[in-house]
Amino acid sequence: MMKRVIATAAMVVFFSAPALAGHCPKDVKAIDAALSKASLSSSQMSQVKKLRDSGDTLHKTKKHGDSLAELHKAMEILGLKH
Repeated sequence: MMKRVIATAAMVVFFSAPALAGHCPKDVKAIDAALSKASLSSSQMSQVKKLRDSGDTLHKTKKHGDSLAELHKAMEILGLKH
């Protein structure tokens, strides 16, 4: 029984990673599009750009959960839904 639970959990993780990986570039594009229209303070703009760049770097190093966390913080500042 325990082997089935472990095998199922491993499969869920294995198959969910590509789904997360595909989501990061979409969020980066949404942030980029919103940046051109955003009316943010200079500190907010700087923070969004830093979070966006960090999220993109994390995506490229295959740390998709961390990437999405950073990108979602940037999206919240911009008022975007994720």
